[in-house]
Amino acid sequence: MQESDIEGYHGTVFELLKKAKVSIGDLIQINKKNETYEGVLLPRSEYSDSKHILMKMKSGYNIGIAIDQNTKVCLIEKGSKPKYEYSISEPVNRKLEKVSIISTGGTIASRVDYRTGAVEPALSAKDLYAAVPELSKIASIETRILYKEFSENLEPKHWTGMSNAIKDEIKKGVEGIVIGHGTDTMAYSSAALSFALQNLPIPVVLVGSQRSSDRPSSDAASNLISAVTVAKSAPFAEIVIAMHETKADEFISIHRGTRVRKCHTSGRDAFRTINSPIFARFDSDQKSLIINEDDYFKREPSKKIQVSPNFNDKVMLLKFYPGIDPKIIDWAIKKEYLGIIIEGTGLGHAGAYTHEAIKKAIDNGLLIGMTSQCIWGRINMNVYYTGRDLSALGVFPLDDMLSETALVKMMWAFGQTKNKDEVKEIMLKNVAWEFSQQPIGSS
Repeated sequence: MQESDIEGYHGTVFELLKKAKVSIGDLIQINKKNETYEGVLLPRSEYSDSKHILMKMKSGYNIGIAIDQNTKVCLIEKGSKPKYEYSISEPVNRKLEKVSIISTGGTIASRVDYRTGAVEPALSAKDLYAAVPELSKIASIETRILYKEFSENLEPKHWTGMSNAIKDEIKKGVEGIVIGHGTDTMAYSSAALSFALQNLPIPVVLVGSQRSSDRPSSDAASNLISAVTVAKSAPFAEIVIAMHETKADEFISIHRGTRVRKCHTSGRDAFRTINSPIFARFDSDQKSLIINEDDYFKREPSKKIQVSPNFNDKVMLLKFYPGIDPKIIDWAIKKEYLGIIIEGTGLGHAGAYTHEAIKKAIDNGLLIGMTSQCIWGRINMNVYYTGRDLSALGVFPLDDMLSETALVKMMWAFGQTKNKDEVKEIMLKNVAWEFSQQPIGSS
């Protein structure tokens, strides 16, 4: 018997299982003192200790049993190693609205890797469709695997790839597009697509999952069902994110792509719209969409999409903190950065000891915009002299724009032009609802 037959076990517990001639998936019995346990032997992380056996009981619960020198294991019935296989329970109705699912990776396209105990990208978009048979009654799904990456591995070049992929899918005449995406940087991607794709004819819905698809608490299926439903039938044509509004499955929040932030590391209700009402809410029970904004870009299939997919990554997001070394700004000058977004304190401040370096950067041609570290409210650099001093140096305020949205927008603006006056004009114009209370097109 090889270790691959008893995946993840080693040391003392491996020798015990080897002696009993059992493999992963077998029905076994464990006798320990006056207690007897029966269940299916499960794989476990190879980095776990060597004194526990993991098994699934008939009740469905997984338990870990500590072994000692008196523990005995015996085979009850041979089984098969657990596999992740999906099949579509019923044929797809091709007369339904067409929706494209573009997979980029992330937890919504992942499963637990029992070899390491980690979550790994393993499921294709087709697997997702097969794993959620309800989709066959909602839309005619076409799938495309664009990337297989966790979102922390995505870069501006991937935003360009997503933009072009969306353009290609729109040319096919689909009614909506869903982007499967990891949650960690999904707000960056949604902002990037909001700027790169103008005059959208249909909705583009980014969706993710906080819990992998093979966990009982997974939000993958409900998020995906809601995203596909919104993509095929919503009256708006914008870049949005669809994620749980609460820990329950009842409502899925629909966030505008430039107004949203991930605010919890692991909760199902991790995403929040900042400084604005939630754009829309999908009722999972009633299968209905409630839009909370009167002003939005409307779905019009005849519209011709405008794609400006270029991003320039020579832009820095700099979080001010007490004691920051201003030489970081000198480094940006040396590395020929084009702009800096400062995430300042309060109303838009950075300590006086940084001002000389900031002035040097501006004198060297860098464009510097100011956002706030605060979640709620907007900046006002005219209230205190620190803000007024920064304004006098040439730092310009970005109202209530989220710092990550400002970073992405400046990358996009410099991807369109190197003229800093034109970039500043773009930064102060409301392109995709990134300012909460300015009409689109204002500056």
